[in-house]
Amino acid sequence: MAASRQSQAPGAIASAAATAKLLEKKKEYEAVAALERASAQFLKRIEDLGEDFDVIADAGIVHGQVLEQWPNMFRILSLFLSQREQHAADADENASAPTAGERLVRVPIEELRQAEGKSDAA
Repeated sequence: MAASRQSQAPGAIASAAATAKLLEKKKEYEAVAALERASAQFLKRIEDLGEDFDVIADAGIVHGQVLEQWPNMFRILSLFLSQREQHAADADENASAPTAGERLVRVPIEELRQAEGKSDAA
């Protein structure tokens, strides 16, 4: 009987050691799986950030194109203003001559005052 106890004891110790090693490997596997999930999330975030930088770069190109046009816009504006000044100077020179569509209208103020006086009295 004593011999049977001794033969079971090393097997039980080996089984306990194997169980402990299995638990340790499971924990290690769970840690590696968690690291892999975290890495995948990190990769997704970095890819999204890269897409955002692409959008920012495209916006920078568009802003550059708009800024390129400003000198041309100022040139067009100065041409418009100089033409407007010329038209104003021409209008001053031709102020004595009536332009088409303008008329001189006389308003009989005395008759209007008399009509107002009569309506107030009534």
